[in-house]
Amino acid sequence: MTTYLLAGGGTAGHVNPLLAVADGLRSRDPEAEVLVLGTREGLEARLVPQRGYELLFIPRLPFPRRPNRAAVAFPARYRKAVQSVRDILRERRVDAVVGFGGYASAPAYTAAKKEKIPFIVHEANARPGLANVLGARRAAAVGVAFPDTPLKGAQLVGMPLRHEIVDGNRATLREEALAEFGLSSDKPVLLVFGGSLGARQINTAVRGAWRDILDIGWQVLHVCGERDEITDPGHDGYVIRPYIDRMDRAFAVADMALCRSGAATVSELSALGIPAIYVPYAVGNGEQRLNAASAVAAGAAILEDDSSFTAERIRQSVIPLLADSAARERMASAAQRVGSRRGTENLIALVDDALAGASGE
Repeated sequence: MTTYLLAGGGTAGHVNPLLAVADGLRSRDPEAEVLVLGTREGLEARLVPQRGYELLFIPRLPFPRRPNRAAVAFPARYRKAVQSVRDILRERRVDAVVGFGGYASAPAYTAAKKEKIPFIVHEANARPGLANVLGARRAAAVGVAFPDTPLKGAQLVGMPLRHEIVDGNRATLREEALAEFGLSSDKPVLLVFGGSLGARQINTAVRGAWRDILDIGWQVLHVCGERDEITDPGHDGYVIRPYIDRMDRAFAVADMALCRSGAATVSELSALGIPAIYVPYAVGNGEQRLNAASAVAAGAAILEDDSSFTAERIRQSVIPLLADSAARERMASAAQRVGSRRGTENLIALVDDALAGASGE
C-alpha cells in the first residue's frame, strides 16, 4: 500500500487542486492511503474532512517579512513544525509528499528532505509563492499550471481540476441548469462572478450596465458574492445569486464569462472552452494578470483593468464583443486549444516517476 501526504491549503486555489489529486489517487487505487496536512485556519479545515480525507494539523506559520519579535521566534517555531511533520512521515510510513503551496507546504518539504522521502511541488499561479520557490530547489519534480512559471525544474502539467468540471458534459447539463437559474434556452448567457466574496468593481459595473447587455439579446447570470449585497431588480434575463455551490452548472450555461483571473478560474474556463473577459484583482503581487497571460496570448480572452472597469467600459468594450458572434467563436476555439483537462493525471504521473526514482526502478 502506498501512502501519500498532500500538503497545502489556506485558499481555494491551494485546496481544490489538492483535493483533485487526492481524488485521482484514491480513484485509481482504493487501497492507497491519502493524508492531508494543513492548518486549522485555512479552508482545508472544512473542505478536506467533507471530502472524506484525514486532515493532520500543524500551526499556521507565516514567513516573517520584517525584523520583529515574530521573526526572532520564527526559526524555533519552524524547526518544531518540521519535527512534527517528520513524526507524521515516520509514524504513517509516508512514501511521497506532494505540496501545493500555503503555510503547510514549507515544513512538509523540509521534513521530507530530511527523511529522504521524495517530494513533488505543484504551483497553481503563474507567479509562485515563497514556499514553492524554496521547495522547488530540492524537489524530486515540479509541476506548474501555466507556461513560463519561474520555478527551478518546472514541467507544465496544467491545473488539477475538480472531477465535476473535467468529467461533466456541458451540453447535457445545460438545459437542466438553464431551468434551475430561470434562464431562457434561446438567448446566450454572460456569466459574471468574482469568487465567494464577490468582486466589488465588477459588481458595480454590471449593476450599471445589465440593461444594455439585455438590450442586445443576452442574459446575465450574476454571482455577486456573499459580501456585496445587490438588490435584485426582478427582471427576466438578469439573475442574481450570492453564491453557487455547483459552479459546473453555472459554466454549463455560460457562453462568455466576465470574472477575476484566479489560477483555478482561468484553468477551468480554458478547459471548458469558455471565452472570457478577465478583470484581474489589483491587490497582491500581480499573479492574476500573469495567470491570464497565456489565454490572452492565445486569443481565448481579453483583459480589462480593475481601476477603469465601469458600466461605461462595459458599453464600450464588452457589449461590442458580445454582439460579435464570429469573434466569440474564435475565442472559444482558442480556449479549447490552450486549456487542459489532464492536470490531475499529469501531476500524478510526476509523483509516480518520483517514487520509481526513489526505489531505483
